[in-house]
Amino acid sequence: MSTMEIIIRSLLVLFAAPVIGCIFAGIDRKLTAKLQGRVGPKLLQPWYDFRKLMSKENIVVNKYQNIYILFYVIFIIVSLLMLFLEMDLLMIIFVYTIANVALIVGAMSTGSPFSKIGSARETISMLAYEPILVFYIVGMYMLTGSFNISRLNAADKPLILYLPLVFISMLFIMSIKFKKSPFDFSTAHHSHQELVKGMFTDFSGPTMGMIEFAHWYEYVFLSGLMFIFWKQSYVLGTLLSIFTFIFVIIIDNITARLSWEWMVKVTWTIVVGLSVANILFIYFNNVRIV
Repeated sequence: MSTMEIIIRSLLVLFAAPVIGCIFAGIDRKLTAKLQGRVGPKLLQPWYDFRKLMSKENIVVNKYQNIYILFYVIFIIVSLLMLFLEMDLLMIIFVYTIANVALIVGAMSTGSPFSKIGSARETISMLAYEPILVFYIVGMYMLTGSFNISRLNAADKPLILYLPLVFISMLFIMSIKFKKSPFDFSTAHHSHQELVKGMFTDFSGPTMGMIEFAHWYEYVFLSGLMFIFWKQSYVLGTLLSIFTFIFVIIIDNITARLSWEWMVKVTWTIVVGLSVANILFIYFNNVRIV
């Protein structure tokens, strides 16, 4: 990758990614409204909300809140930048995990019972989806002999043809990562009487605005993980990412929130089982695409 290409991709991450993420968030609201028979907000409503939050007074419970959220934003952006630069996928997921841990610790630091319960549930969610991300990384390594995403440029066929069960597993955990029903119990968007706003209860103003800003980057990051399954074609890879996003929204609107026990049980049995079966098939058949 040339220096100019690195600069261009870095600029796209810094400036284009949040715009795309904002539009994703707007589409989420519009599509949800249509599925529920409502008119819904404007497509750019997330931008208006962000602008309003940034104009508010910055009220925090303690001084550490802003520090942890700053770490969260920085590590989310760095993980997306590494993804765009086609670097080591194992390191990318590691950096992304640090970002999520920073958010959880920031919420825990407030001392609020709502934030603590929401943070605890988010930690449980991490325990549920992290193994699938590991199998995703292992599967790519077994097929290419490298953790570097750039290695896929030499492959003739897409990952999805050899990792179909891992792809299905990733579809499952995307609902957890996007914090959508039936796995939105850490934020409780659809049941404010239970956890108010979950782990985000004690965040407001510019601090909450920065969390929403980071979420826009995260939308693009998660879509990028699904794009890798068909990296050989920008069109098909993009369509795969869009399909994943729409699939998660539809599932969000046709399901009720389930318990965390059910999520962990299904993830660590059925979903992990699918991924393990896929990995074992590749191992015993010595499949390589590069």
